Amino acid sequence: MAQHPDVAIVGGGVIGLTAAYELAKAGFTVEVLDRGPLGAEASWAGAGIIPPGNFERAATPIDRLRALGSVGMPLLASELRDRTGLDTGYRRCGGIESLHPHDRDVLELWEAEGFPFDQLTGDTLTQLEPAAAGFTGEPYLLPTCAQVRNPWHVRALIAACEQLGVRLRPDTPVEGWHSVGRRVTGVRLSSGATVAAGTCVLAAGAWSETLLKPLGQQPGVHPVRGQIVLFHRPAPRLQRVLMAGKRYFVPRDDGRVLVGSTEEPEAGFEKCPTAAGVNELLRFTTTLIPGWAGAEVEKTWAGLRPGSADGLPYIGSVPGWDGVLVATGHFRAGVQLSVGTARILTELLTGRPPAVPVEAFRLDRPPGCATQQAFRS
Repeated sequence: MAQHPDVAIVGGGVIGLTAAYELAKAGFTVEVLDRGPLGAEASWAGAGIIPPGNFERAATPIDRLRALGSVGMPLLASELRDRTGLDTGYRRCGGIESLHPHDRDVLELWEAEGFPFDQLTGDTLTQLEPAAAGFTGEPYLLPTCAQVRNPWHVRALIAACEQLGVRLRPDTPVEGWHSVGRRVTGVRLSSGATVAAGTCVLAAGAWSETLLKPLGQQPGVHPVRGQIVLFHRPAPRLQRVLMAGKRYFVPRDDGRVLVGSTEEPEAGFEKCPTAAGVNELLRFTTTLIPGWAGAEVEKTWAGLRPGSADGLPYIGSVPGWDGVLVATGHFRAGVQLSVGTARILTELLTGRPPAVPVEAFRLDRPPGCATQQAFRS
């Protein structure tokens, strides 16, 4: 490691770690600083759904960003396993999503993008997933839907970053910026020390807003609590991810099933699960899968997603400043958008044209100008 890194990344979640990994591969010296343990916030808590995508035909910038993850995540999983011997839990398990008449725009986006999907009848749904017979709406099979196990994925990213010489600094809160004129030249730690860097990247998730304010930006990044219930091998078993609006079932290979998730912006930075949130998820579960009424709940937890004003991330430069980039506000889609976000950051720092137009994700975009992504997992 040089006396100071080429890039200092504030935030050691899946966005920051994936960016660190890709930047280190590109030849940059990188330092990652996190206020707590690496990857222990929203990145650990999520369900790890990787929806399908077709980069060449994706209709909007956010769908192109998602499609980079759909294509790139299996490659990253293989690469991480080769480097570290660690399994990320990636598998293409397929998914079933229930649509309703008001979701026709989603169906049109799928058709335009051109990835495979098929409408299921009640009989074919029951044959494929007997547990899903209670699904309402129109079920669609998404054979290329996939998943990762978030804690495993984060663990492999940490190991791979260490192998590449990335300096990882958990439990190192960043308090502010060091700047000369309108150029950020490093970060100030709560200990009073300064870490100088050629470029700083803010990827602090739900905690990003307090570090954007000194740069004259208040886009409204805020914590949105999401709770999850983990069932211990309920029967009948599920083989595929099931999605119904903003709720989902994610079956793991060991028979456990994650059911999520609530969406609670009013919770602030309180991330403990609540009886009300857990009961809400249990009601959702037994409404769709009555046979799981007596299933064993193994564990519950909550995470704080970084919400934004329009549900889309902020990626790219900070207006009026040099030497600093931002990658935050990924809301419910941090894992699925991490590959594309890391690619954009690497392209920006190497001077290559970004694969996805970053104007759509700029910090100072007008309210309501962005288009919601087709997948709501």
